[in-house]
Amino acid sequence: MYHEALREIKRGSAEIIDAQGIEKLLKAYFEEGKTYTVKAGFDPTAPDLHLGHTVLLQKLATFQKYGAKIQFLIGDFTAQIGDPTGKSATRKTLSASQILENAKSYKEQVFKILNASKTEVVFNSEWINHLGAAGILSLTTTFNVARMLERDDFDKRYKSGTSISISEFIYPLLQGYDSVHLQSDIEIGGTDQKFNLLMGRHLQRVYEIGKEQSVLMMPILEGLDGVLKMSKSLNNYIGVADAPNDMFGKILSISDELMWRYYELLSTKSLDEIELLKKNVADALLHPKSVKEALAIEIVTRFHSKQEALNAKEEFDNIHSKSQLPADMEEFTLEGEVWIAKALVECKVSPSTSQARRDIKQGAVKINQQKSDDEQLQLQNGEYVLQVGKRKFAKLKVI
Repeated sequence: MYHEALREIKRGSAEIIDAQGIEKLLKAYFEEGKTYTVKAGFDPTAPDLHLGHTVLLQKLATFQKYGAKIQFLIGDFTAQIGDPTGKSATRKTLSASQILENAKSYKEQVFKILNASKTEVVFNSEWINHLGAAGILSLTTTFNVARMLERDDFDKRYKSGTSISISEFIYPLLQGYDSVHLQSDIEIGGTDQKFNLLMGRHLQRVYEIGKEQSVLMMPILEGLDGVLKMSKSLNNYIGVADAPNDMFGKILSISDELMWRYYELLSTKSLDEIELLKKNVADALLHPKSVKEALAIEIVTRFHSKQEALNAKEEFDNIHSKSQLPADMEEFTLEGEVWIAKALVECKVSPSTSQARRDIKQGAVKINQQKSDDEQLQLQNGEYVLQVGKRKFAKLKVI
């Protein structure tokens, strides 16, 4: 059981610093029943999560399965500064009310994955506010500017003459201090967080708390395109709050190769089960589409319900396999003759008229289930079913 646990914990990880520390904690759990703490920090800079964020949550759930108490840290204080990781300019600060609203949304979403009884939700304003000016000043003496400028994003901005605020230097120190206050045994984060994660180890050493946290880094999940990281701004994401039909359809749209990446980082199936699926696909005993459907059902069930997942599969089959239309489509009414590109925007199936025109040129637009290649088309009085790609539908009535 210990070796299986260790294998599942290491599963999909990009880098582990002090793996021996994790192994000792696991052994103490299996041999003596001792629990340990795993910290993961989230700055509530947006109200909604996507599957890229849940890679860390899935790993936290695995740790819970094997004896860990999770320290789910909401960086309500540090979010007011903004994490400079990967940023080419100083981020705008958020208001306290925005942060609290986003934090509330986070808590509602994460317990669809984590066990609430084994999770401690903490806000770092609780201890950072008590540090005061003297405490923060003392914290800044633990690290020097030259070392801070070794960080890649700071180095690039410094060499290009781009502004770096003093508060951005303080951010990784505060994140590291979180590990001092919480006395975390392990901290996990994305590979882009390495500098901040190592700061926790450094400060635990400086403040002599009697331990140095192990660090486990997870890779950044690719979006639907299989190339760029999953991001709302890139529109290649699957949102945790997406409707079941949308979530199911998006997962079915990923490539067969990317499917295995999603299985490794998002599925609760064991590594042995996934290897068996791969073998069966390679041996032509299973079709990749059926394996992808199983993944889609698993993920939709996690965030909605099993019945909604099955309904989404049925809807998907009706639309794509049987060329039927969705059972429920949003309905719109527009007055007078309307240009097709404008109609697609007004019906929320295209983000802009320029994108609508590109979609028409590429053959991605259908009107009443027939492809339309006329980007100057004017829709007269009547009722229409508009479709862009395989997943976007709307009913339009022109009066």
